[in-house]
Formats: sequence, C-alpha cells, structure tokens
Amino acid sequence: MHSPISIVLMRIMSPAFSNGHRIPSLYTCDGDDINPELRFDGIPKETKSIALIVDDPDSQSGNWLHWSVWNIDPSLRTIAEDSVPDHALEGETDFSEVGYGGPCPGYGEHEYRFMIFALDAMLDVADGAPRHILEAAMKPHILASASLTGRYQRMKKEARIAKNKLKLKAKEKLKVKAKAKKR
Repeated sequence: MHSPISIVLMRIMSPAFSNGHRIPSLYTCDGDDINPELRFDGIPKETKSIALIVDDPDSQSGNWLHWSVWNIDPSLRTIAEDSVPDHALEGETDFSEVGYGGPCPGYGEHEYRFMIFALDAMLDVADGAPRHILEAAMKPHILASASLTGRYQRMKKEARIAKNKLKLKAKEKLKVKAKAKKR
C-alpha cells in the first residue's frame, strides 16, 4: 500500500483586493503609490529564496514591469504594505526607478499580475538589476510559482483633480487645527 501523497499549492493573496478584482487606488499612481500587503503560503520545503514580479501585460508598450524583489527569505509569509522584506533586493522597473511603481494605465482597464516564484537558490543578481537579468537568473531555479491578478482603471482627469483638491483642503484643515491646539 502506498502512502497518500499530499500536494500543497503555493498561493499569493492580498487583504487589499481579491484575485481578479479591482486594486484600490491607494496602491496606484492615483493614490499613495505604495505596495499592498501580500501574503503567501504553500512554499515548497526546498525553497532557498522567493522572488516577486509585478507587471502589466496590457500595457501599450509591452509587458510593463512595476516591481521586482528577490532573495526574499522563504520563511516569510507576508510582505507588509509599503515595505520591502529585510535583506531582499529590488530591481529597476519600466519607470526607470528601483522600487514599487503602482498601476498607472494610460488608457482603459489593465490587468496587473503579482507573481511569486519559489527558488532553489539565492540569486547572485545585483540590486537595481533590470527584469531580463533577474528572469535569466531565476529560470533554472524555479520550483513553483503562483499569481494574484488585480485590475485597475484610472479615474477621469477631472475626478482626479477634484479628489486632489479635496485632499489639499483636508490637509489645510488639519494644519489649522494643529495650530489652534498649540495656542
């Protein structure tokens, strides 16, 4: 008699949005442009490091890279909002910057993929490396992968302007209240 085989599938999730649903504007160029909290489980036991790639396959200029992070400790199960895991490295995005660059589609609704890769090695890839270098280094080491998909469509320009004016007014009110308290 054979022992039962247990298959655990790797998953990536976010408390900010469900798979296939809208990404809140807080995590986009229309908001604070910070990364959402990401959680993962089902990481294979042989994993030595985790890599994360966030991209937009709907971009007019090709598959746009929004964030890449590698050499994430495989015991980590959460990347906190607006953070990079300790000792992990980040790559250059297609915004020509290192770090997270949130969804910012030029037209219509786009799909964004948050993909994690369980790797059987730490990667010898320099901080700030471009995507093609990271992917070439990852390719022979991938044990498993998982993906979370979110969608985002920018607000119309007028709505963004109005929203920004409201934010400025709210900040001004807070400053006035703070000054009043000091007196």
